[in-house]
Amino acid sequence: MSRVTLSRYLIEQTRSHNTPADLRFLIEVVARACKEISHAVSKGALGGVLGSMGTENVQGEVQKKLDVMSNDILLEANEWGGHLAAMASEEMEQAYQIPGQYPKGAYLLVFDPLDGSSNIDVNVSVGTIFSVLRCPNGCDSSCDLGEEAFLQPGTQQVAAGYAIYGPQTMLMLTLGNGVKGFTLDRELGSFVLTHDNIRVPESTAEFAINMSNQRHWEAPVKRYVDELLAGKEGPLGKNYNMRWIASMVADVHRILTRGGIFMYPRDAREPGKPGKLRLMYEANPMSMIIEQAGGASTNGLQRILDIQPESLHQRVAVFLGSKEEVERVTGYHQQA
Repeated sequence: MSRVTLSRYLIEQTRSHNTPADLRFLIEVVARACKEISHAVSKGALGGVLGSMGTENVQGEVQKKLDVMSNDILLEANEWGGHLAAMASEEMEQAYQIPGQYPKGAYLLVFDPLDGSSNIDVNVSVGTIFSVLRCPNGCDSSCDLGEEAFLQPGTQQVAAGYAIYGPQTMLMLTLGNGVKGFTLDRELGSFVLTHDNIRVPESTAEFAINMSNQRHWEAPVKRYVDELLAGKEGPLGKNYNMRWIASMVADVHRILTRGGIFMYPRDAREPGKPGKLRLMYEANPMSMIIEQAGGASTNGLQRILDIQPESLHQRVAVFLGSKEEVERVTGYHQQA
């Protein structure tokens, strides 16, 4: 049987699910940019791309050279195709306007160009996360779009995905009808369908959380993790393993592959911030992927995809993965 490339899959989606042609082209362009980023990441020190820029992004985090390079690759790849009305990135304070010489399209692209970039210098898997929204009604080709055009709940996403740059480069994608996994065939230069219908197991015995923050957690999180650690003798009646990579793409990829729960709760260190992860660039796209694979995702109190964003760089607490465990820890928050 012939192998199904990403291009063939997207064309077949256009036929069978009426996926718009301009969305198909947009996904292909994003995938091509991810291949370029993968190539840069794989060179490491040989490409002179390791280390910091000596600058900070809008969140006050130190920017790595590859953060900035990946951001530029995605902007340059997507600005001229005519599929987008504007873009927004974790690395830029404001929305990126399509240069005037290019046509504008019907979609908005939101991305974290290099998630987990603090791990680049130690050769741990990093990735690119992206989300596609429709441009709201009333956008015409002449107007500059402010952040309000992007402030749509995650339920409005028409596509979401991530590329993970690990031992293999993979692209995980949902167009709203399940999750497919594509592996980059470096000889062919194409993403090839290798994981056809990804499902997150409902039950799990693995959890991912940064235990060093334990003293700062709220009571429901402390209760839940204490129960996990109590193992077979505790109230949950089974032993759990902890896995923590500290690269969200890598942690979520493991959960998509074999189940688990990923947690990045809010804590007492910065009471004014409802969490560390970004709603638009990380939580929404990952939540769409996890839900499309049969998992669940909440901020502890409500479904993440239902949250109405208030700003481009809004933060949120995240509990996502196997449905049974996400519902358990969410229940503890709702009882508190």
